[in-house]
Order: sequence, then structure tokens, then C-alpha cells
Amino acid sequence: MGFEILPWHWVVFGLGLAIFEIFLTTFFVLWFGAAALIVGAVLYLQPELALSWQILLWTVLSSILAVAWFKFLKPLSIDRTMAGLSKEQIIGEVGQVVVVPNGDKRGKLRFPAPVLGDDEWIIISQEDLALGDRVSVIDVSGNSLIVKKA
Repeated sequence: MGFEILPWHWVVFGLGLAIFEIFLTTFFVLWFGAAALIVGAVLYLQPELALSWQILLWTVLSSILAVAWFKFLKPLSIDRTMAGLSKEQIIGEVGQVVVVPNGDKRGKLRFPAPVLGDDEWIIISQEDLALGDRVSVIDVSGNSLIVKKA
């Protein structure tokens, strides 16, 4: 009497790997678990599939899913906001005036991409600015940026 791999074996194996990923937090083992779940589904639909084909299918699917993660999905999750960086990192950034500063009233600037976690910032300027002017950050004062025309 031999041991037969049933679809639920693959499902349990896949869920076990997914749970193991919770402790690793690398998003690498997760794809091996997802591949095992797929093999379980295939084995449910094709119960006569040989064990060697099941293992080959799991290996190929694991490789494809892991490569797809590193090549396509992981680059989408990279934080490009520069949040938490020092003020030297924001100096020199160029944005566009969306609210013109008037006297004591501060203006607002919009960057093309978020800088230090936000794309709109309160600005202070010693120069006269017009709506749509491109300005460059020269310093930081509290939560406001000091700017000059770029």
C-alpha cells in the first residue's frame, strides 16, 4: 500500500508556506505557497496526475511567480517619496506655484512627485511670484518651504 498525494495535501502545504511567510515578511516564500495551492487545484481537476508531474508543475510555477514578484510587482511597492530624509534632500527641488503668497498670507507649491511624503507644500518667498511660476526650494522653515524663482 503506497502513499498517494491528494489535492488537500498541496492546499495544506501551500497554506503552511503562506503562514510561514507571515513570520518571514519577505514575500518570497508566499509564491511557493501560491504555486502549491495552484497544484492542489490542478490535482483536484486532474486526479490521475503523477507525483513527478505535480512536483515539476510546483517547481515551474514557484519559479515563475517568484521571478514575476521581483521583476514586476516588487518595484511597484518601493517608496519614492523621500519621507524621513533630512532637509538637505528637499533643497533644490523644483515645483510650481498653485497659490500665490500675498503679504502675510503664505502660498502653496505643488511638486510633480511627492517630496517628503506630500506633493503640495506651504511656501514663503521674498520675491513676487505669479500663479504657475516654477520655484526652487532654498530652505525649510518649520512646515513651510522657503523658495525663489527657478
